[in-house]
Amino acid sequence: MDYDRFIESKRRRVEAVGFEARAISSKLFDWQADIVRWACRRGRSAIFADCGLGKTPMQIEWAREVCEHTGGDVLILAPLAVSAQTQREGRKFGVDVTVCRELEDVRTGLNVANYERLERFKGHTWAGIVLDESSILKGFDGKFRKDITDYVRTIHYRLACTATPAPNDLIELTNHAEFLDVMSGKEIIALFFRQDGNTTHAWRLKGHAREAFWAWLGEWSVACRKPSDLGFDDGAFVLPPMNMNEHIVASKPQAGRLFVMEAWTLNDQRAARRESMGERVKLCADLVNGSSEPWIVWCDLNAESEALARAIPGAVEVRGSDTVEHKEKSLQGFTDGTIRVLVTKPSIAGHGMNWQHCANTAFVGISHSYEMFYQAVRRFWRFGQTRPVNVHIIVSEAEGAVLENIRRKERQASEMFDELVKHMAVYSAVSHKANRNEMAYAPALEMALPAWA
Repeated sequence: MDYDRFIESKRRRVEAVGFEARAISSKLFDWQADIVRWACRRGRSAIFADCGLGKTPMQIEWAREVCEHTGGDVLILAPLAVSAQTQREGRKFGVDVTVCRELEDVRTGLNVANYERLERFKGHTWAGIVLDESSILKGFDGKFRKDITDYVRTIHYRLACTATPAPNDLIELTNHAEFLDVMSGKEIIALFFRQDGNTTHAWRLKGHAREAFWAWLGEWSVACRKPSDLGFDDGAFVLPPMNMNEHIVASKPQAGRLFVMEAWTLNDQRAARRESMGERVKLCADLVNGSSEPWIVWCDLNAESEALARAIPGAVEVRGSDTVEHKEKSLQGFTDGTIRVLVTKPSIAGHGMNWQHCANTAFVGISHSYEMFYQAVRRFWRFGQTRPVNVHIIVSEAEGAVLENIRRKERQASEMFDELVKHMAVYSAVSHKANRNEMAYAPALEMALPAWA
């Protein structure tokens, strides 16, 4: 064995444990069908596809293939109110998907349930499992994530789907790798990462391990923001414009100061939000009440939510303390058009829903979470949207630091995903169409050696 082959033999490989897909639905786009075939072949994989690229039909088709291959059942875990949406999407593809609340609801084939109800399905043997919007796991406590990891140990086929992966977010990467039984968190740290500074919570890739890391990631996951990332034509996936409108409400100087100062600490930012709530709510209400179109208004504080519901006639408020039935009924009501204005939080309805019928949204205040902001916006700005999307961000003058932090994270997220797609296009088997983009060499002159040679 030569040295190069010896080194190659030391590289950690993620072995495929899947099967060859039989007959992928012709209703999928070509690039979606390629991803499904690859995911079936892998057996355990992650699809990091941006919002609106059809993760739901891809995971339904993957689950159907698993059911046919094994003769068993598949469980899809989804965020709140996404279960019914998954069922409707299944009908479009001629696939029956059963929405389950209890173990007794399970039927042969595909079943979908909310994450919060996982405990109720532990008495069933599953052939496969899908995590829809798998990045939502970051919002649960460590015990819940551990429960899912332990629960799937006996399930052979596994698929994770999310739009906002963060490969340099060790926690999220560990969640996905452990769910897929690719590698444990401790192994990931030892192989690819080193401490970033004097903290045990920040990590960065080792310089010499960078290429090995991307190659490893490309074996078990695929990432794309648009079909052209995989070598296909973007076609109808070119989105209409998105208009960002920032509304700055004047703030009063703090006690003992002549001028308004930006709020830098969390306590100061909360105080600034409370002091400006009346003005921000009024500004938003004027925008929504002056329109007859559908709107979703996002907020973070219960006081904001209550005030907005009072200021906007006909608005329906959805809070964390509401019953699951009220939440699902309200989100479904907005989907089918019986509710014109919905007031809620990104943590409640910011994942998974398809609301292309709506092109207007407002944030009455904004948190430091760029992912929450991005996910909430992409409920509307996604494939199927035919109109320009208008996003209104309403903050106080003192909250400039929060707004700038979101802008900074947006730039970083864009750069990060660009790097993710670029590297994985080289290493992922799905991206075979984009692997080589070289000009063919066609010599025009015959090569002649010099006389001395």
